[in-house]
Amino acid sequence: MTQANEFKIDEALVRRLIAEQFPQWGHLPLKSVESAGTDNAIYRLGEDMAVRLPRVEWAIGQVEKEQRWLPGLVPLLPLSVPSPLAMGMPADGYPWHWSVYRWLEGENATTAAIDDLSQAATALAQFLAVLQRIDPADGPPPGPHNSHRGVPLAMRDTAVREALVTLRDTIDTHAAKLAWEAALDAPKWHRSGVWLHGDLHPGNLLVTQGRLSAVIDFGTLGVGDPACDLMVAWTLLSPEGRDVFRVALSPDEATWVRGSGWALSFGLIAFAYYQSTNPVLAQISRRAIDQVLADFNRGK
Repeated sequence: MTQANEFKIDEALVRRLIAEQFPQWGHLPLKSVESAGTDNAIYRLGEDMAVRLPRVEWAIGQVEKEQRWLPGLVPLLPLSVPSPLAMGMPADGYPWHWSVYRWLEGENATTAAIDDLSQAATALAQFLAVLQRIDPADGPPPGPHNSHRGVPLAMRDTAVREALVTLRDTIDTHAAKLAWEAALDAPKWHRSGVWLHGDLHPGNLLVTQGRLSAVIDFGTLGVGDPACDLMVAWTLLSPEGRDVFRVALSPDEATWVRGSGWALSFGLIAFAYYQSTNPVLAQISRRAIDQVLADFNRGK
């Protein structure tokens, strides 16, 4: 998918940037990595590294944020996460900072089968429990840098209702409106913010030999309402997996309901935007809508 104001990145440009700024890696093979993501271009460098370059201006703040915070998070988390190795500078016509990371093996959960969704549910709950306990002092609050992930749900109301209008001939918008308003009515998060990934869906999860192995793309990293990260219960897990996840993480009832609201708002907004342009993200977002509405109709 090509976006408006997208900077054109190709292999020749990336080779020049590496050769000029990191000549010790200039001899290594370089290969473009296919991704449904819309913010960054990704290249595999040699066997052990990945190069990630923002393609659009709104993603440029992610580079310095990940370079600052991920090194401290990597050793603490129970699943593998990207480890920054170097930060590249604007050069050769490319206008922004960019990153080199350690390569993480695995396939996206969008295409790779997870053999045991109960294992994945438990692993995700453990990952989030640890992430939420890490000291968030000086961590970035929600804002444009992370697409406002972790803000109060009410701040997403306008975008959700616009998406409902767009999707009025595609989904059960009456049920979606009721489910959304139920989430809005849940008590708000009144405690201090915690670390959150902000974009937990199959495209940002890696699977190795049938098991969930890594969480990637921390561009929406921030400190806010933890309900945001509960959306993975509906973007990835089955109803049975959600039960396992909920027991393992033990969120309070209000946070769980807000989590369903985050999943629904993610699904509605993304599906309305990507339904005709990005099949992978459209499928992920439509699944989130369907899973939330199925739970809502069952009274869960």
